[in-house]
Amino acid sequence: MNKKITIAIDGFSSTGKSTLAKQLANHLGYVYVDTGAMYRAVAFFAMQRGYISAAFFNKESLINSLSFIKLEFKFNASLGFAEMYLNDVNVETEIRTIEVSSFVSKVAEISEVRAKLVEQQKQMGANKGIVMDGRDIGTVVFPDAELKVFMNASASTRAERRFIELQEKGDQVTYDEVLKNVQERDYIDTHREDSPLVMAEDAVEIDNSHLSREEQFDAVLSLVNEITKTV
Repeated sequence: MNKKITIAIDGFSSTGKSTLAKQLANHLGYVYVDTGAMYRAVAFFAMQRGYISAAFFNKESLINSLSFIKLEFKFNASLGFAEMYLNDVNVETEIRTIEVSSFVSKVAEISEVRAKLVEQQKQMGANKGIVMDGRDIGTVVFPDAELKVFMNASASTRAERRFIELQEKGDQVTYDEVLKNVQERDYIDTHREDSPLVMAEDAVEIDNSHLSREEQFDAVLSLVNEITKTV
């Protein structure tokens, strides 16, 4: 019987990391963890408390309130994946808005926030058999992961995908707004001092600008199968 491994999926925003990770986890019977949802939940908490807006960001207040933030993933059988709970409240829908997206990279820059969440993420993957996606999974959270994937696509392609997704949810946004958000997040994610978004040296890069979800899944699953034969 093949041993379970750790699969780390990193990459830029709106590259479909979560979609791929869910597919792999469901197929392999692994635990799936969306670390982006965790950072989004903290950003949503900051919004609720009035710590962050388009005009200001009270970082100290957020840092001082971290002990009051309880994050949990609870599996929803009807959906087939775990949803994000913030202080025992399901916030899966609220954290996916364009407004939260505009703040999440700024929140993720804070070292104290990253330390709190990375510690939780490491605990989640202690027993392997996990697929985790984010920005620093292969470089910080699981540097020894057996498989590291780095996902990429052009900013325009990612913005178009995100724009369609938000429209389908009924959000009133323009393509230009979404593209600006994608570009701003890219800059912040790659330029922050603490754990910037970079591709791990031993990661496999996948540019999915012109790949279907099925093609992408098949490509990564073949990598998983090769690795699990040897561990």
